[in-house]
Amino acid sequence: MARILLIETSTARLSAALSEDGVVTAFRVCDEPRMQASLTAPYVKEVLDEKHLTMKDLDAICVGRGPGSYTGLRVGVSTAKGLCFGAGIPLLSVGTLDTLVSEAHRLDAVPDGCQYIVPMIDARRMEVYSALFTPDGHQLTETKPIIVEAASFGDQLAEGPVLFIGDGALKCRETLVSDHAFFTEAYPDARAMAPLAETAYREKRFEDVAYFEPFYLKDFVATVSRKKLF
Repeated sequence: MARILLIETSTARLSAALSEDGVVTAFRVCDEPRMQASLTAPYVKEVLDEKHLTMKDLDAICVGRGPGSYTGLRVGVSTAKGLCFGAGIPLLSVGTLDTLVSEAHRLDAVPDGCQYIVPMIDARRMEVYSALFTPDGHQLTETKPIIVEAASFGDQLAEGPVLFIGDGALKCRETLVSDHAFFTEAYPDARAMAPLAETAYREKRFEDVAYFEPFYLKDFVATVSRKKLF
């Protein structure tokens, strides 16, 4: 049995979970913003205590690698690296956008006939961190900051239903007007990381504990693009 501790701190919502052979058996979540620094370590202890386990009983730790909040990512990754180093177990990471795609399935939010899933992490104004995914989780475009305009994702929406999911999705509802546009407000959730972490563990996609850094996707200066996005 593969036991993996899951830590997601990349946005305003903090969550931690325990996965055993891909099945979540313990979970904690805090919806109050900016609580990563004070609650990440206690939540880790709580999910382990719930199953009467210690760090030595784990096979790996998986952390959300971003993009997202600088502080949140720093806390999550630092915690995961420290625990991995102390227990001598591997470190795994999962992209925040990948977790949102997985969350769409966990919430059963994928519309019938869905052609694409577009996870969106809120940045500022009409800016989001995003990429284009197939419904089965294959990433088609690079992760980047974009400014959502009326013409954004027009080609994809012309093909059929598109799900926009994340804490940046609902603010785009009035801009992306289409019968094929579906919106779900959600945060990356540690429970949605479970199948992704299990796959990464079985494929031995381990990170270098000493040198691993989060994917911040920062230092972006917003400008109005004249080009069609995607």
